[in-house]
Amino acid sequence: MIKKFLLPASWSTNSPDFAALLLRLSFGLLMLTHGFPKMLKLINGNFEFADPLGIGIAASLTLTVFSEVICSILIILGLWLRLALIPLIITMIVAVFIVHANDDLGTKEMGLLYLFAYISLFLLGSGKYSLDRLLDKIK
Repeated sequence: MIKKFLLPASWSTNSPDFAALLLRLSFGLLMLTHGFPKMLKLINGNFEFADPLGIGIAASLTLTVFSEVICSILIILGLWLRLALIPLIITMIVAVFIVHANDDLGTKEMGLLYLFAYISLFLLGSGKYSLDRLLDKIK
């Protein structure tokens, strides 16, 4: 009994797919809570935002909204997962290593958690409970 619990090989073959689904839903939905307020700022023409890459405040805000809202929705759906993760990984790298470069670990912690979750999803893939898999079956 304990051996079955401790050895992942004895778990259901669906475990990686459930793990991918759980990661997609949790980190996708949680990132939307960061993206929606930024999207409202963008819609309302409020361009108070950091410009860490020197591309302009409007461009920085627009790219961040695209990443945190559009890409998060794609991740939740499991649609074009690896492509959708690239902007989010870049956004988290900029947030952690540029915007918060001089901050303590406690301030960087959330960004690092998102970054590692996105990298894990990138390696894991969308799993069978995704639109990617559904579209692949239709072909």
